Amino acid sequence: MPRGQKNSLRVPEKRQQTRGQTRRQGAQATATKWKKVAFSSPLVLGATIQKKSAERSGSILKKPRRALSTTTSVDVSHKKSCKGAKSKIEKKQSSSRGLSSTVRSRTDLLTMKTNMLVQFLMEMYKMQKPIMKADMLKIVQKRYENRFPEILRKASFNMEVVFGVDLKEIDSSKGSYILVSKMDLPNNGRVTRGRGFPKTGLLMNLLGVIFMKGNCATEEKIWEFLNKMRIYDGKKHFIFGEPRKLITQDLVKLKYLEYRQVPNTYPARYEFLWGPRAHAETSKMKILEFWAKVNQTVPSAFQFRYEEALRDEQERALAAATFNDGSDAMGRKCSKAKVSSSSHA
Repeated sequence: MPRGQKNSLRVPEKRQQTRGQTRRQGAQATATKWKKVAFSSPLVLGATIQKKSAERSGSILKKPRRALSTTTSVDVSHKKSCKGAKSKIEKKQSSSRGLSSTVRSRTDLLTMKTNMLVQFLMEMYKMQKPIMKADMLKIVQKRYENRFPEILRKASFNMEVVFGVDLKEIDSSKGSYILVSKMDLPNNGRVTRGRGFPKTGLLMNLLGVIFMKGNCATEEKIWEFLNKMRIYDGKKHFIFGEPRKLITQDLVKLKYLEYRQVPNTYPARYEFLWGPRAHAETSKMKILEFWAKVNQTVPSAFQFRYEEALRDEQERALAAATFNDGSDAMGRKCSKAKVSSSSHA
C-alpha cells in the first residue's frame, strides 16, 4: 500500500482515540464532581459488629491436608481421580474468588453512587432548593436506576445520622423532596454563617453521649467518643470545622450545651450537660431513638435509659396538660371578668 494511504488511514484512528480519551476524561470528571467527600455514619456500632462477624464468617478456614500415600501400591487411576478432584476444588475456589470480587466491586459502586447522591443532596440543602427525583436519577445514572430505592435509602440514612436532617417527600406526583433539620439550629443547621455543613447530627450525637452517661459526661468521655468519629481536638474536621470551638463555645453560646468545671478539681476538669435550648427543642426519647438508629437497633435495647426516657415523656405530657389547664382557667377567669364589668356598666 502506498505510504500516503497508510498515513491517511492512521489519522482518523488517532482522532478516534483522542476523542475516546476526551470522552472518558469528561465522564470521570463528572463522576468525581459528586464524590469529593466520602460519607459514612459517625458511629454505627451495629454495622461495625456485623462487618467484623461477616469478615470472620467469610474467611476460609484452612484445614490440614491429609498426607497422600506415596507407596508404589497406589494405582494410576486413583492418582488421576485425585488430580481430577483437586482440579475441581481449585476451579471452585477460583470461581468463588471471582464471584466475591464481583460482589465487592458492585458494592463499591453502590457506595460511590450513594456518596455522590449525598453530596448532591447537601448542595441542594445549602442552597435551600427543592430536590427533584429526576435530578437524583441523573446523579445515580440510568444504569443504576433499578437500584435507586436502595441508594436513596442509604443516602437518607447517612443524611440523618451524619447531618441530622430528614429527607421527606412533599409531592409524590412531581417526585419532589425536601430536607428538614431535626433541631432548629440557626443558619439552617450550620450554627454560624457560611456555606459549611449542618452540625445537627454532631449535636444529637453529643446529647446522646451525655444522656447515656447519666445526663452528665466528662470532657474526657466526650473526646473519647469524638475520636471514634475521627474528630480530634485541635485538628480541623472537613465537615464540623474546629471541634473544640464548636462544642465549647458555639453550641454553649447557643445554649444547646452546658460546659462547666467539675467542682473541687485541680487541675481543673470539665463536663458537659444538656443546655436549656436542647431540653426545649428535643427530648430524651427523641435522642434515644436517634442513637438507636445510628447503632442500628431499637430504643428498648438500652433498657435503663429507655425507662428513663419514658418517665421523661410522661412528665412532659403532664406538664403540658397542667399548662393547658392553667391557660384555660385563666381564659375563663378573664371572660367572667369581662362579663362582670360589662354588666356593671
